Amino acid sequence: MTTSSQIASIHRADALDSFVSYRELGAGSPVVFLHGNPTSSYVWRNVLPLLADHHRCLAPDLIGMGQSGKPESAYHYADHARYLDAWFDAMDLRDVVLVGYDWGGVLAIDWASRHADRVRGVVVFETILQSMHWSEYPPQGAELFRALRTPGVGEKLVLEDNGFLPKSLDHGVKHGLSAADRAEYNAPFPDAKSRRPMLQWTRSIPIEGEPAEVMAVVTRNAEWLSSARHVATLLLTFDGNTMSNAPAIVEWAKRTIPNLEIKALGAAGHHAPEDAPREIAMAIRGWIAHPRR
Repeated sequence: MTTSSQIASIHRADALDSFVSYRELGAGSPVVFLHGNPTSSYVWRNVLPLLADHHRCLAPDLIGMGQSGKPESAYHYADHARYLDAWFDAMDLRDVVLVGYDWGGVLAIDWASRHADRVRGVVVFETILQSMHWSEYPPQGAELFRALRTPGVGEKLVLEDNGFLPKSLDHGVKHGLSAADRAEYNAPFPDAKSRRPMLQWTRSIPIEGEPAEVMAVVTRNAEWLSSARHVATLLLTFDGNTMSNAPAIVEWAKRTIPNLEIKALGAAGHHAPEDAPREIAMAIRGWIAHPRR
């Protein structure tokens, strides 16, 4: 159920040899919302209407996910970044606020660091700001992600059995999902081949510094955040000790990132826009109106 009578329209933009689907609602200065794994722009459906009275809200589906194209690709991090770059170029956006969670947060900071002259601010939550460590995972989580990164085992879990998507939704949404919502998230992944982006994302998480190419992006992102004095940054936190909610990460952000605001929003699962769309939207709305500079 949406929190407003407004519903975003869905469009397509050519991107390299494929296309990127995106939701759009409202008018004004642009705010771009980037989702994570294994969701889609659908995760933002209850956030966009709450900001659309003052902003042009755009939420693309990452390549191979949602309603975007599914080209022949390894779906490594760099592939997602290339297609997202092409989408941004096609949209010709300026003075952008980027909002991202999970991999969307990594991509948001990465794009902002390479296009700082086009960025007004960055909002992230439930994302990767530094390398993760196996010790941060609860025993069951470590067992699952070790399995996902094991050749042959991960393929069976994700591609053949489609076990990751329902598990992620079950554990990542506290209030639960309707059958219609689950169907929307399931629709982009009807068979093993379509699930390749989902599996590759799980193998791209930088744990103990590997894979090195993604760790390099996360390191570069952190260095840019520490020096980006002209870009306002908002870190939203939720209850728990995972990812960017971890106290050590929050303290690092406080010490390191200029023009940073941190706002605690209470309880929500990893796919927080499902649990706390109003809280997220109101925090962003207030911060855009009165950013710390």
